[in-house]
Amino acid sequence: MATGGGWAPPRLDEFILTERLGSGTYATVYKAYRKKNAREVVAIKCVSKKSLNKVSVENLLTEIEILKSVRHPHIVELKDFQWDGDNIYLIMEYCAGGDLSRFIRTRRILPEKVARIFLQQLACALKFLHDRNISHLDLKPQNILLSSLEKPYLKLADFGFAQHMSPWDEKHVLRGSPLYMAPEMVCNRQYDARVDLWSVGVIFYEALFGRPPFASKSFTELEEKIRSNRAIELPSRPRLSWECRDLLQRLLERDPEKRISFEEFFTHPFVDMEHMPGAESLAKATALVVEAVKKDQQGDSSAALSLYCKALEYFVPALRYETDARRKEAIKSKVNQYVSRAEELKVLIASNNKTLLQQGNPARDILKEMSKDKPRLYAALEVASAAVSKEEEGKDDYETLDLYQQSLGELLLMLAAEPVGRRRELLHAEIQTLMGRAEYLKEQIKMRESQWEAESMGKEVLSDSVWSSCTLQ
Repeated sequence: MATGGGWAPPRLDEFILTERLGSGTYATVYKAYRKKNAREVVAIKCVSKKSLNKVSVENLLTEIEILKSVRHPHIVELKDFQWDGDNIYLIMEYCAGGDLSRFIRTRRILPEKVARIFLQQLACALKFLHDRNISHLDLKPQNILLSSLEKPYLKLADFGFAQHMSPWDEKHVLRGSPLYMAPEMVCNRQYDARVDLWSVGVIFYEALFGRPPFASKSFTELEEKIRSNRAIELPSRPRLSWECRDLLQRLLERDPEKRISFEEFFTHPFVDMEHMPGAESLAKATALVVEAVKKDQQGDSSAALSLYCKALEYFVPALRYETDARRKEAIKSKVNQYVSRAEELKVLIASNNKTLLQQGNPARDILKEMSKDKPRLYAALEVASAAVSKEEEGKDDYETLDLYQQSLGELLLMLAAEPVGRRRELLHAEIQTLMGRAEYLKEQIKMRESQWEAESMGKEVLSDSVWSSCTLQ
């Protein structure tokens, strides 16, 4: 069967090779069917022996060695490899959803929630590799495949540049694609495993904003941007959560010494690998609900609400993980009960908090009066007052939380430098109050999002949104 360019695919005894899926420097990938089992679809990477030089032979052998040794739900499986006089064939798992680059391009940008699911899955694959001292070194959307378009989940592919490499091993060979390459790789040609974290940042940026941070019209312009010392600025639109922005900025840190570490990345609250769908999700949710009911019966509304919210953070992935329709329906029914009770508690607590807010905070007013000689401290207290006002008016929770976090960031710095005395005592008490308010708001936002997610999963008919179809299997 002829393919693009008039070339016929090579012949393999056990397989029927059909359409060409893509081609690179020294390999072409075809969709194929196993003759003995017509239902099994695979992707076959054909590497022409004529095109191989010493480096590409080494790359290919490394790819085969690494893929043979790894089995992970988010890494493309190497099923087998064969060779004949002309080619070497890598028989791979077939991913019907194409690559992440095309997925982003057809949607222009991905909503934060969808990008987060994909990021969690990529982090899961990278943790598996990191634990085995394997660095990919060519992370880009074209090397991340999707299992399908109906229920997409990520599969990391193309390990041609991968290396067995401890985080402290330094390399000097230029690898990968300039758009996704860490600055230290391009500028110094000396780098370590942390280059993969920069690439994750670029991929994540592209998913959220529709273009990579160094998008350029020419290679000269691209090189100039890579070599510049300017910090990467994040566009103000679309609006992103504080955790999302924080992670992006820490991944896209030009200096590898200041860049987020692998351990910090895997435990970052936005990546939140703890709440990825898995076999333990339901047990963790149930244990938290038992505690929530106890606190509820004891009349401790705040603790009960907090535990119900934490339980929901496990119930949503439990719903996504469950494949049995009847069990899924039973979980959803329980979730609805807990959400209703949490809503009742929320109203009760909000009513008490509103009374406290309306009474004002004389300590904050005294502290502001005492801080007029310290413009930076006074400004941070003004931001805190703005946050309290917004909360009292019931305005945008996300914006209010941003204000609380801004003011707390400044006030904590001020507290560290404040000498012992009355102002320090008041400042310490004010920070405690603001932290409590910020935590409460964060829980409200999480509970609302968990509720939306649980509801969206309960719908029998999938909507057009990608979110409703992003199910981890």
